[in-house]
Amino acid sequence: MMKLGFVSAVLPDASLEEIFAIAARYGYDCVELMCWPVGKAERRYAGVTHLDVTQCDEASVSNVHELSRKYDVQISGLGYYPNPLSPHGDEGSLAAQHLTKMIEMAARLDVRQVNSFIGRDPVKSVDENWQPFLDRWSPLIEHAEQHDVRVGIENCPMSFTQDEWPGGKNLATSPAIWRRMFEAIPSRHFGLNYDPSHLVWLQMDWIAPMKEFGDRIFHVHAKDVRMDYDRLNDVGILGYPNEYHVPKLPGLGEIDWGRFVAALGETGFQGSVCVEVEDRMYEGSIEARELALKQCHTFLRNFIPRL
Repeated sequence: MMKLGFVSAVLPDASLEEIFAIAARYGYDCVELMCWPVGKAERRYAGVTHLDVTQCDEASVSNVHELSRKYDVQISGLGYYPNPLSPHGDEGSLAAQHLTKMIEMAARLDVRQVNSFIGRDPVKSVDENWQPFLDRWSPLIEHAEQHDVRVGIENCPMSFTQDEWPGGKNLATSPAIWRRMFEAIPSRHFGLNYDPSHLVWLQMDWIAPMKEFGDRIFHVHAKDVRMDYDRLNDVGILGYPNEYHVPKLPGLGEIDWGRFVAALGETGFQGSVCVEVEDRMYEGSIEARELALKQCHTFLRNFIPRL
């Protein structure tokens, strides 16, 4: 059966134990733990560290297991969403080094799931990014295979604002590119962290790809989106995406979640569906963020019942 969880980035100031406690309080089965390198965030929801994979000794690993048992909440995966193909200095290589440590930590924790972005040089074409993708990700996926850890790539273009324009900072944005990626690196440890909301604002079918890529969907993000079609008609698809779409909680946007979960189940998916809260209406306080988690749980349990 599917498990319902949330992405811990919504509670950036909470301790690790508080993350587990809040998940238990609202009835979640699991959490995706953010594992950014400790430091200052460069954008919203980045830079959140609920598990420092560079400092986890055996006592720390035991503590994570104990918290999971204490609150009866599993870890769906370890999350880190940088730009491993960044053209700027050593940003890309440092991201790859951190991903290597995350893969090793996922194996030590017996989580077996790491979620990230492919990355991209936004001013170059897909073809121009292709060799850097192969050079960076072939050894990372080989490392994941050696540790029996799956890597799920989220399909977010990361092209929302001027600094990410025009190509965005994540290559894995469409079925055509996913198909090419999986042909180039055919490992069964290489797949998707599927977020249907991005397909909505990209004017794409958010159900159809699951039929072809069902066996590559390792993890799911539950986020909705509201489209401003009047604004889209004004600025066009070449306008900055933040001009015509707004992330929303599941049930408050364009996605029919009953259809989505039904189609996901038909693929044979039995993994984790984790709420990703990026709805600005719920960002004002810790109470508002927890309210968002409560509301998402109440809504999505209509489709993902708890065992």
